[in-house]
Amino acid sequence: MADQPTFRDRALLFGDTLVVADLHLGRGAASAVEAPVPDGEDVLDRLDALVREVDPETLVLAGDVLHAFDTVPAGVRPRIRAIDTLATETDTEIVALEGNHDAMLDTLWEGPMADSHRLDESTVAVHGHESPAVTADCYVIGHDHPTIEIEGRRRPCWLVGPGGPDGAELIVLPSFTRFASGVAVNGMDAAAFQSPLVTDADALAPVVWDDEAGEALRFPPLGEFRHRLR
Repeated sequence: MADQPTFRDRALLFGDTLVVADLHLGRGAASAVEAPVPDGEDVLDRLDALVREVDPETLVLAGDVLHAFDTVPAGVRPRIRAIDTLATETDTEIVALEGNHDAMLDTLWEGPMADSHRLDESTVAVHGHESPAVTADCYVIGHDHPTIEIEGRRRPCWLVGPGGPDGAELIVLPSFTRFASGVAVNGMDAAAFQSPLVTDADALAPVVWDDEAGEALRFPPLGEFRHRLR
């Protein structure tokens, strides 16, 4: 990788590009519970603050922008418009990558859409739900919503390391929405991940954001570390 990534609030700053995955807008409205969680407001407030703080040239929405597969729940359209407004106000180009939940996204989003987005000559962002048509030395993906359980508490984490196809580097992003269920990776092998791009879970090292310290905490690869997490 020519650029070294910076980890921020469930996102990845890669050069002048900010990457977030798994917003799952509409998850609350699609929920069967009587008082759906206010997922969209939280996502938009945090995304707005992050974009204004880091001032990227490009914002990549790396799949599963929406939650529902075949409907557009109430409240989703104005949230999509708010993201478009944010792009205009901050002069940020936004590229939406299609995830497995995004069958209806093209009915809402008027900006660029793609299956992948190249971050530099060796790094490609994809959602990660299927094997991409492009090859890369490093893939930035979402889809699996990784967390790590430490002392009984699940913390969202990035997973970083040569755990991809043919030893390719992977950066697996946590879900940007805080209301999607995270999957504890403590005991997971590659077959337990939903993304086919994860071929060697032991090579992936968790990275956890520490809100109090305002920094990313890096752990050893799971293959060296998981015995201490049980």
